Amino acid sequence: MADNTHLIYGHHPVTEAVKAGQAVEKIFFQQGLRGEMEKEIRHLAKEHGIPLQVVPKEKLNKMVKGNHQGVAAFLALVSFLDLEDVLPWVYEQGQTPLFMILDGVTDVRNFGAICRSAEVAGVHAVIIGQSGSAPANEEAMKASAGALARIRLCRVRSLFSTVEWLQMSGIQVVATALSGRAVPLYQADLTPATAFLMGSEGEGVHHKLLKMSDAVVKIPQATDFDSFNVSVAAGIVLYEAMRQRAL
Repeated sequence: MADNTHLIYGHHPVTEAVKAGQAVEKIFFQQGLRGEMEKEIRHLAKEHGIPLQVVPKEKLNKMVKGNHQGVAAFLALVSFLDLEDVLPWVYEQGQTPLFMILDGVTDVRNFGAICRSAEVAGVHAVIIGQSGSAPANEEAMKASAGALARIRLCRVRSLFSTVEWLQMSGIQVVATALSGRAVPLYQADLTPATAFLMGSEGEGVHHKLLKMSDAVVKIPQATDFDSFNVSVAAGIVLYEAMRQRAL
């Protein structure tokens, strides 16, 4: 998580930051608090798609040295865009959409490295879930070599709904996996509008998302030793998309 340089706390500072449209990474709310403030915080978090975590008072006391009033928030280093605004913009540029969806990638270094590869490969947006995703903090920014400040980042409430929406918008969703119906990466046609779907190294892509995907690919390996790191795998699949589209 980001350090205290980007931490704000107190009812008024947090609510005003959200209402003003500042990019908020996460809101922390004190467990057991009830009343109008709780209702307002929950409503704002839901309305603006901001992750809300209920925590014990002791955790807030450790995070904040002042009077937090039961609420604190980390400001994001980047702005989150609406995917429904990004897609029309891509077509207006006369380009073929290329997106990267991350399912449960929580390691900030992997997240940053993926964003770096995505920026270099011309990805139009990296899509992450509202929960279960790595924060766009200083460590992620460093791992991305600054690419997080350039890449379009979209945070969505539901990856399931997002995959459905992309498919209805004419974009094929290509998931990565090591088994099942996965075909070698180079056999997939990546020249149409495409959204790659990648999961965490431990869990992989959620089974429901795999089933929903239009295609599932695997990266060929010379040995049976484990698999590629997720950030390396992202670079490989993106390069293959670039290669095919350049032919």
